Amino acid sequence: MKSYIKIFGPPTLKALKELEKIAINMPDVCIMDTVISQDLPIFDTQEGIMNFFGSIGEMTVERCNNIISKSGETLGEYDFYFEWFTDPALEQLNDLILKIDEALMPLGCKYTITTK
Repeated sequence: MKSYIKIFGPPTLKALKELEKIAINMPDVCIMDTVISQDLPIFDTQEGIMNFFGSIGEMTVERCNNIISKSGETLGEYDFYFEWFTDPALEQLNDLILKIDEALMPLGCKYTITTK
């Protein structure tokens, strides 16, 4: 199951970075976004993943192995997705929405979230 995010309004790149920060601390998801999907070859190694996410926060080796979605670049019209390892409970989805609201509010970005 994936929770797709569509970002409206600048600063889109900063919004993507905020979503990545959220994901690092959510061990029950992996992610894909428009920046990652353009640069997939750098994510073929743990070193590449550590270099990309190193400025965001601490990454364990285990997290390096499962932070990037392996299901492909299925972003479509969306900018980002959280791919859940197991079907999320309503509480998990509400927690994700709260975290996204808190992260994007200071940026002035609006977003939609679609989970399917």
